Amino acid sequence: VNTNDETAEMIKYASNAFLALKISYINEIANLCELVGVDVHVVSKTMGQDGRISSKFLHPGPGFGGSCFPKDTMALANTGKKNNIKMNTVEAAIKTNNEQKLRMVDKLKSLLDNKIKDKTITVLGLAFKPKTDDIRDAASTIIIPKLIKEGAIINTYDPVAMDNFKSLKYKINYFDNWQDAVKGADALILLTEWNEFRGIDLLELKSLLKEPIVLDTKNILSIKKLNSIGFSYDNVGRKGIS
Repeated sequence: VNTNDETAEMIKYASNAFLALKISYINEIANLCELVGVDVHVVSKTMGQDGRISSKFLHPGPGFGGSCFPKDTMALANTGKKNNIKMNTVEAAIKTNNEQKLRMVDKLKSLLDNKIKDKTITVLGLAFKPKTDDIRDAASTIIIPKLIKEGAIINTYDPVAMDNFKSLKYKINYFDNWQDAVKGADALILLTEWNEFRGIDLLELKSLLKEPIVLDTKNILSIKKLNSIGFSYDNVGRKGIS
């Protein structure tokens, strides 16, 4: 496509905002699925089989981050304001995304009977997605300071993003592997779907945690195995699914 700079910029903003919309939309569907006893994975997979929709970016979780989606959705919304056009759909996606990250804190608090003060919480995954050290607008940058503000002690491990996170100067504990990070913790929240975390030995995990409490915001751990071992467990969009 041959075009001018203004059109090229709009194409980029419109494309990334549309993908961000899909993420916020499936997160809202996931939240509703939890209340009506439906597995969001079945919903999203079936939706994705429709060629008009596609399965890409229909994966529920703690909200989108990174260098593109947050920036480009805001840029599109601001461009609308400058031109007196309400970008209601884009602004709703931004709002939903911000709320989704905070919703993860509420989920964790619920698992802990709202007793978060002085609890040791292990956060596995700091990057906004696997295979990168990028923490820009990652869920971790919202969830961790919120937990600290509520009095939690934070242990964390990420295969590559810890150096970047250290620049934020939060008073948290960094570890070289997930086993040391979870040892003695009152709960675990998983924020990035690294392959290393997909392969976690759940029996080993239970033996290391002080309490077998897990919030899997990326839905990568086996619900069946977690339930059979005796974990207190929550996820995104699959509540009550066995």
